[in-house]
Amino acid sequence: MIKVKKRKILLLPGDGVGPEVTRAALDVLSVVTERKGYRVFWEQWPIGWAAMVDGGEPLPEETLKACLAVDAVLLGAVGDPRADGLPPSERPVAGLLQLRRHLGCFANLRPVRVSDGLARYSAVKPEQARQTDLMIVRELAGGLYYGEPRGLDEEVGRGWNTLSYERKEIRRIATIAFDLARDRRGKVTSIDKANVLEVSRLWRIVVEEVAREYADVELEHMLVDRAAMEIILCPENFDTVLTDNLFGDILSDAAAMITGSIGMLPSASIGGSNGMYEPVHGSAPDIAGRDEANPLAMILSVGMMLRYSFDLGQADDLIQQAVVKTIETYRTGDIMSEGKTQVGCSEMGEQVLASLEML
Repeated sequence: MIKVKKRKILLLPGDGVGPEVTRAALDVLSVVTERKGYRVFWEQWPIGWAAMVDGGEPLPEETLKACLAVDAVLLGAVGDPRADGLPPSERPVAGLLQLRRHLGCFANLRPVRVSDGLARYSAVKPEQARQTDLMIVRELAGGLYYGEPRGLDEEVGRGWNTLSYERKEIRRIATIAFDLARDRRGKVTSIDKANVLEVSRLWRIVVEEVAREYADVELEHMLVDRAAMEIILCPENFDTVLTDNLFGDILSDAAAMITGSIGMLPSASIGGSNGMYEPVHGSAPDIAGRDEANPLAMILSVGMMLRYSFDLGQADDLIQQAVVKTIETYRTGDIMSEGKTQVGCSEMGEQVLASLEML
């Protein structure tokens, strides 16, 4: 008798379109894991605005405890315009930042690939889009978003934040990037602002130290302003992109346009006790509840969860193949083109399931 492997994950559907894309991804998760001999159990807890509607906090203590007790966390989205007038520490995104810190997730991975079917709708030339296969490795637990001291004095008209990194923080994220590059095409591009910032000079020094341990991986340094240009002009030249929290946040969203839609970009946050997986697109409150969201980034995030938390790389490959096959015929509004059939969020999930059945 074959023993079924069991795993437990926590669902945080969150706000806006988060619950919709999460529902679409769950069926895909069930089908793929069952095929691979796994059984996945899940619980669902609130985060973000969904946790605040009854006067709660963006990251309730019960949600945090549940996150720390599972194998992986699957997050839909956080954010709601009704929270815009609140102090930053009380907004939905504060819950996400706190969760990343508590989970110890210091590395955010964002793959950027373009299928042939979407290449003509990319922000770059179709032939460049087809050749693009890059991985952005963003430091997630330090830098400007977490540095102290920080503050805002509206009376005197002054705000301040602190950009700070320690050697150990840079070393651990650089090691992740070089390990990934070794299994990819063997090149790391480290992004910094070393011509102006002292913290970037330390970043460059430590990255070079790590590079000496990877003789088979090429290292190049690039200033962030040049990188912002090059990642659009010639994305096919990048393999593994290593950068800090702030620069990575900006560059990864810019790179999403290479795919034709931010609704196609998944992400993985790893490095701690368990990983957290989420689409990059945010809560999109303007289309929430209308069955118009693109669930493919969430479905691809499930694939990343299977690869990095469950060591099921083949299952991730299968999901990627199913997504590519599905968009040959079916599209949500954000990636719709002539000759294709437009579907909503739930039906797109069903079509991915149909594609899986044929693989």
